[in-house]
Amino acid sequence: MSMNKPSLQEKIARLRVSFVEQLPKRLEDAYKHLNLLKSDTEMNRVVAIELHRAFHSLKGTGKSFGFIDLANIADKAETYMQQFIDLPDYCTPSGWPEVLVDLMHQMAAQVQILVYADLKQNVLLDSPYFNLEDVTDVQSCPSGNPLIYICDDEPDQVDHLAYQLSCFGYRIKHFTDINAFHQAVLKKRPDAVVMDVFFPHSRTAGTDELASLKAITGQHLPSIVLSGRDDFEARLSAVRAGCSAYFLKPAKPLDLAAALDDLMCDKQDEPFRILLVDDEREVAEYHSLILEEAGMVVYQTNKPAMILEALRSFNPDLVLADMYMPVCDGVEMASIIRQVSEYVGLPIMFLSSETNRKKQFTAMQVGVEGFITKPVIPEELVASVALRAERMRTLRSLMAKDSLTGLYNHTTTTEMMTAALVHAMRQQEDLAVVMIDLDKFKTVNDTYGHMAGDQVIVAIARLLKNRLRATDVIGRYGGEEFALLLKDIRPEKALRLVNELREDFSKIIFNAGNAKFKVTFSAGISLYPDYNRPEDLRMAADAALYKAKELGRNQVVVSDVSKVHE
Repeated sequence: MSMNKPSLQEKIARLRVSFVEQLPKRLEDAYKHLNLLKSDTEMNRVVAIELHRAFHSLKGTGKSFGFIDLANIADKAETYMQQFIDLPDYCTPSGWPEVLVDLMHQMAAQVQILVYADLKQNVLLDSPYFNLEDVTDVQSCPSGNPLIYICDDEPDQVDHLAYQLSCFGYRIKHFTDINAFHQAVLKKRPDAVVMDVFFPHSRTAGTDELASLKAITGQHLPSIVLSGRDDFEARLSAVRAGCSAYFLKPAKPLDLAAALDDLMCDKQDEPFRILLVDDEREVAEYHSLILEEAGMVVYQTNKPAMILEALRSFNPDLVLADMYMPVCDGVEMASIIRQVSEYVGLPIMFLSSETNRKKQFTAMQVGVEGFITKPVIPEELVASVALRAERMRTLRSLMAKDSLTGLYNHTTTTEMMTAALVHAMRQQEDLAVVMIDLDKFKTVNDTYGHMAGDQVIVAIARLLKNRLRATDVIGRYGGEEFALLLKDIRPEKALRLVNELREDFSKIIFNAGNAKFKVTFSAGISLYPDYNRPEDLRMAADAALYKAKELGRNQVVVSDVSKVHE
């Protein structure tokens, strides 16, 4: 019999129970530190700092789990210990040690109440409750070749459009009848729809059909209008039906392909990655649950000493850390992170119940972006983390990608070539490096203008992105030169794939004013394990590319053809 997966609130309740079970031991340790502080004032600063950290932790975790009375007493004890720390050596605050002893006794009374309460039977009654929507709104682009339904009763125009779109890797199904389209959608939902708003031989408008399908399926179909009508009413009906774009016939295939890409891939395709550093296991797990409930991926560590290793292996979008930790506090850890050049811009935020402005300013000076005060309000935690993580993603993208195509730039592609080769060697997998160069591209710019040239660059980028796997790497290596890293692929399959891309690209029709033209490309392929250094792979692929040019262009050459069997 399968066990039901515990709910979010049940997980939180278990963390509360675990925290309470640890309270007697934590209180015992605090008493030991207090006795040491009373008997040996020469140790006062070291012991006082440890006691201050213990009370600070009890305050923050207690508030997070809803144990307000315990947290309030710990807050007073923390404040008193801060006075002890701020005074010169051999000086003690007023009321020492009676004030602290009294606060400790009050804390012990609260611990007794919590430990002997029937907490396990009533864990859900007073637990902090929250219900979050997935603010990261994760939605991946369709995997493989996206399925597009075109519903239009003018086949002559649509056939050409469908043929051109298929060159970009879309699977096209054309319907001239609304009823057939309706049944097809109910049988297999497409990734997107291109539809006319008006059918002369049907009583149903295209936008009405979209509304009908949404009512039946409960889902909105990503839709684009393709129509001969340019009046206000037709456009308004498309907007009301939730259509994302409106094209007048005859539409340019490149423009329609761009709209389809935006329509299907307009949201974050990977959840935010958050590295959480906190020595308090229960409260770290609690904050992880909040972020994971919102669709983020969280990696926890309770050892600041492991921070650099965690950064390299996990590659987070943001670090979320407690300010007070043993061995190395949050400010010191942030300083260590900032010493590594590649993490200078990585957002760091503190989760802490610290409200001292001077201490917060000290943290800001080492590059901490902000504080989230415990106990956290779940919605605010998620919003703050998502905002800063999104900014980090944007900055990374700007630094790593080409602005025109969205492909990886030269520097990033070179770095990824090295990483891909290391991975292939470790896993004993094949790796193909492909260098692509557009044929006679200067002639395109000279004849049709640089805007037409940009159109060609964008088109080949879109073709490569739509046709290759998510695991493959696509880079714009130079002006009209592109580099592909095809992972875990046999040589014969790599050659066949690049030839298919070459043939389909040669069929795309470009427009420059009234003129129409086509462009081809040449490619060279090198392979691992034939070459086992990144520079050797690149140079071999380049040499094969130049060979393809010498042989007449518009073809693919492998660096060692004898090893490839088509």
